[in-house]
Amino acid sequence: MRQKRPISARSEGGGRMTGDVGKRVTIARALSKLGYCSRTQAEKLVLEGRVSIGGRRTTDLAQWVDIEKDRVAVDGKAVQAEDKIYLMLNKPRGLVTTRHDPEGRPTVFDCLSDHDAQFLSPVGRLDKASEGLLLFTNDTVLAQRLLDPETHLGKVYHVQISGEIDNAKLRAMVDGVDEGGEHLRAARAEHLRGGEKNSWIEVELNEGRNRQIRRMLDVLGFEVLRLVRVSIGDIVLGALAKGATRPLTTDEVRYLRHRTGQQ
Repeated sequence: MRQKRPISARSEGGGRMTGDVGKRVTIARALSKLGYCSRTQAEKLVLEGRVSIGGRRTTDLAQWVDIEKDRVAVDGKAVQAEDKIYLMLNKPRGLVTTRHDPEGRPTVFDCLSDHDAQFLSPVGRLDKASEGLLLFTNDTVLAQRLLDPETHLGKVYHVQISGEIDNAKLRAMVDGVDEGGEHLRAARAEHLRGGEKNSWIEVELNEGRNRQIRRMLDVLGFEVLRLVRVSIGDIVLGALAKGATRPLTTDEVRYLRHRTGQQ
């Protein structure tokens, strides 16, 4: 029977901090985030003097708005936030995490044809060669709080690498390695299965540096063959088919709100 070999980092502090993150945006961006129109259309409305904040008309594109507190209106009619949408996608390999790619490559939005994706945004990124769990929402406050490093929402990845990895290398991932002027470390690294030719490991991150796992393993002499994100906190990819989406359950949304300090 295979025994897992867990290597864990001690948590640094027991508290969770949540800031007043991601609420204030420019007026045109606010209208876009609220689902009223595109940002370009919003800028036109502002310049035409048709937008008001708290009852005061503005033509200043640099005007800041608190999207949770300020009353925004167009032609005197209040702009209501659209119904909130929360989705998960099992991202296939080969898609870029952007809405429009200047090189014409396939994007994750190609998987959202069954949804009104105009105002949906991905929560974070997975690089082109990576697979697995990717969240989408039009709840901009929740999305930005999820991306706040102080939220400490762990992300778990299953990674196939070239060769066989030992406890010393797993420990090095937790202790941290230096690459590109950054100190990169995993919260946890664990051997799953494999042999001399390739191995699968489970890696948990509490921070989101660019291509962090790939960079760490490259320093340690391993090539990443596959990288699959399997969970974000308690939100688990499960058996969702590759390229498929599903809405988050009420309990899953409630969990994310709780973890980000929203009740």
